[in-house]
Amino acid sequence: MQLLILGLNHKTAPVEVRERFSIPKQSVRQGLANLNDYEGINEAVVLSTCNRSEMYAVVDDAKEDLPTLKQFLFDLTGNDEDIDEYLYHFVDEECIRHLFNVASSLDSLVLGEGQILSQVKEAYAMAREAGTTSTVLNTLFHRAIATGKRVRTETRIQYNSVSVSYAAVELAEQELHGLKGRNVLIFGAGKMAELTLQHLRSHGVDKVLVANRHLERAQELAARFEGEAIPFEGALKRAVDVDVIVTSTGAPHYVVKPWETQRLMTKRGGRPLFFIDIAVPRDVDPDVGEIKGVTLYNIDALEEVVDEHVQERQQEAQSAVAIVEEEVRNIEDKFQYLAFRPLMALLSERCERIRQREIRRASTKLPELTKAEWRQVDHMTRMIVRKILRMPMMKLNASAGTAQEQFYVEAMRALFKLDTIGETDTSEAGQNSYRYAQQ
Repeated sequence: MQLLILGLNHKTAPVEVRERFSIPKQSVRQGLANLNDYEGINEAVVLSTCNRSEMYAVVDDAKEDLPTLKQFLFDLTGNDEDIDEYLYHFVDEECIRHLFNVASSLDSLVLGEGQILSQVKEAYAMAREAGTTSTVLNTLFHRAIATGKRVRTETRIQYNSVSVSYAAVELAEQELHGLKGRNVLIFGAGKMAELTLQHLRSHGVDKVLVANRHLERAQELAARFEGEAIPFEGALKRAVDVDVIVTSTGAPHYVVKPWETQRLMTKRGGRPLFFIDIAVPRDVDPDVGEIKGVTLYNIDALEEVVDEHVQERQQEAQSAVAIVEEEVRNIEDKFQYLAFRPLMALLSERCERIRQREIRRASTKLPELTKAEWRQVDHMTRMIVRKILRMPMMKLNASAGTAQEQFYVEAMRALFKLDTIGETDTSEAGQNSYRYAQQ
């Protein structure tokens, strides 16, 4: 078995691609619930944020199962377009290193930002709840989260960190030559909207309007910042005297359209309007930016603002990289230690997964069977698996402590493809790295 990651992020794909492959939480839950339909994928965690969509998996064979993982991505997003130029995949050690970098915010658009660690935790929790993690990904994600915490504790990488929301406000201030006394409308009432309002208030904005589909949430957020909550539908009608509009919703479609923006600009009598769209998928139709008097920036435009501050944190990033490398070595040792767990536990669990998968497939073809009959089928298949495994287990147990022990261990791994993460390394040390057994 091997560790495999497939994904795209802000480094490899523009926002118009990322938004098409953004995965809503409900789709993640549904996809994980049906993971058994994907032959060769034994464990999986799906991480989807505004800047990345990634799938971490334990597979039988990375090369053979990569197309299956790609199909899983297509099924989760409802897209099947050719995006190979935007995708990346990592195997074994590079997969571990990538996840640790992600959890430590070393792979973020904003170096040192803290939100990604919470997003990694949430993605892992969803997979645990769905039952799609076991020994390998449980071990990997526990260590990744611990690594992210360690980086934030032992370095100052988060200090002087520029969040996406802060970068958005900085951009608005640059373009408008100051925000003091300006009026702002914000679409959304989530964490990103809250952080943006904090920065806007600290920069001296005057009137704040908050629009959200759930009015009560808009009212709660507006109250904290002495603003006014307004209905989501028709919110642009209240933007006649607004200078800046920030959008940060989770809508799967555009919430600001050209025709209503054009009508708004007519009422404004030529006064310029500044849009910052920090949502993925995007909230503002790109055609809005073509309207006279409108300036539109999306999340990719914030990179220049972020780059102005990144040098301040590069030194701390070097310390963070050293921590990540140390943790990568530590988890290699952990996976190697797991090899000494009973080998048959791994084989038994694999056979049980296969048995359960085939039972589920058969259930769709035999709807006439009663619950009592299905209990008989379940018992029968369990006994078949047990009897098939009995002789290999006896042979392995009998070889313990003899000259043949290593021969039977290696034979078992080879015959049942139970060998370990790390087969891309042809050295003896590499072959022995990352060995694990499922509990």
